[in-house]
Amino acid sequence: MTVARTWAVALNGAVGSIVEVEADLSNQTPDMRIIGLPDKALNEASRRVHNACENSGLPLPRRRLTVNLSPANLPKHGSAFDLAIAVAAIATETDLDVGSVSATVHVGEVGLDGRLRPVPGVLPAVVAATRAGFARVVVPHANGPEARLVHGIEVRAATTLAEVAALHGAGVDVPDCEPVANGRPIDDVRSDARHDLADVIGQNDAVEALVVAAAGGHHLLMTGPPGAGKTMLARRLPGILPPLDDEAALAVASIRSLGGGTIRSLPRVAPFEAPHHSASSAALVGGGSRVIHPGAVARASEGVLFLDEAGEFSGHALDALRQPLESGEIEIHRSGAVASFPARFQLVLATNPCPCGGYGIPGSSCTCPPMAIRRYLQRLSGPLLDRIDIELTLRRVSVAQRRAGGEGMSTETARERVREARDRAAHRLRETEWRRNAQVAGPWLREGPAAPDPAARRPLDIALQRGALTLRAYDRVLRVAWSLADLAGRPRLGLDDIGRALYLKKGIAS
Repeated sequence: MTVARTWAVALNGAVGSIVEVEADLSNQTPDMRIIGLPDKALNEASRRVHNACENSGLPLPRRRLTVNLSPANLPKHGSAFDLAIAVAAIATETDLDVGSVSATVHVGEVGLDGRLRPVPGVLPAVVAATRAGFARVVVPHANGPEARLVHGIEVRAATTLAEVAALHGAGVDVPDCEPVANGRPIDDVRSDARHDLADVIGQNDAVEALVVAAAGGHHLLMTGPPGAGKTMLARRLPGILPPLDDEAALAVASIRSLGGGTIRSLPRVAPFEAPHHSASSAALVGGGSRVIHPGAVARASEGVLFLDEAGEFSGHALDALRQPLESGEIEIHRSGAVASFPARFQLVLATNPCPCGGYGIPGSSCTCPPMAIRRYLQRLSGPLLDRIDIELTLRRVSVAQRRAGGEGMSTETARERVREARDRAAHRLRETEWRRNAQVAGPWLREGPAAPDPAARRPLDIALQRGALTLRAYDRVLRVAWSLADLAGRPRLGLDDIGRALYLKKGIAS
């Protein structure tokens, strides 16, 4: 036959699109052309494929070979199309099983010697193939364990191009060679293995607020002098979050796969991202000129994004978080492509009261000029703070607090409390699309079946009337109040729950 077809996957962000790979022979000057909006790396596939086929005992015909990647208007990049292009090119003249070739998705890079090399993004590619209804996918040997994490599709992990051709019925000798290895594996290690919540001394209110934030998935701001324990608290938050379910674990693994690491199992621990304060907007939300890479907000999805020294981040980078905080996803637009990534993260901000850390702290002297303090605090803009659910002001631990501290709440105990609270919230919200309090829409909170009594929400109404709260902050206080009620096992919101949630929003902890 002169026209052969198979399938590949184009990744735009974390979303995969099925691409039909067509190869056609014509009686013109011998050459190989790839069309269908390929990038430079994909255009170079013609030489890789030609040499790989020759060295695998599957020489290509000496005629004009045109490879079309359809749909032609979809941007395609990277070397993961090599295997599909090679199989389609071989099938134009070699006696392959047409039904097998056309029913299989091929993902992988080919080396000049014919061996298959691993590529990033195999997991979201296999997910896209499964959702498109394909029953089989062929991937490089090193990507096999990662691809098999997706159920409902047959995964064939091959070492060489000759092995793939033999799978489709070609009469070719399959060499016995060492498969190409991938980079370092990404291990799923519990983040609380070295950080136990019981290590925190003298910050009982802050520990309790951390449990409330974990129970409802709320965003948290901690303000206090150096040494108050802000970083210590933040690093213990992932440990008290419940294990990820299958859907969340697959989403986390897909983002990690895009980074090029070897995924051997679905992660069950919430991810924790802590970018340096010199990070740019592109480093936080993602970016790139041709290939759009996920940023810290995507890598932290289903987990925690911790911005230590938040006042040192650029205001532009911090304000870039406002849209993903509201929508739960980040969409990055470039002149040639649009990429979408999940951004369902829990934001934790930690900042000093001023650049030197001594402003307003008893026993400390601040050396910052007033303009520097004002500029430092203005990095956290009003619209960003309006999206924060809990604001805490921490103080340094005194000698008396240290001596009377005793043994604090352990990570295991806190995790069990959070799990029970989330179970109550999921049961209460079982007839809605939400499962956590932080996800619930404002109108449903204010006017739905779980709306608080007028007497209970009176403090909120007063604060709204006086301008102390915006309507967005009003809804966020209600969400925190429901998390407090879930932790206490109460089926309805009471005045105490709303009062305490309002107290947490104002940011006072002692």
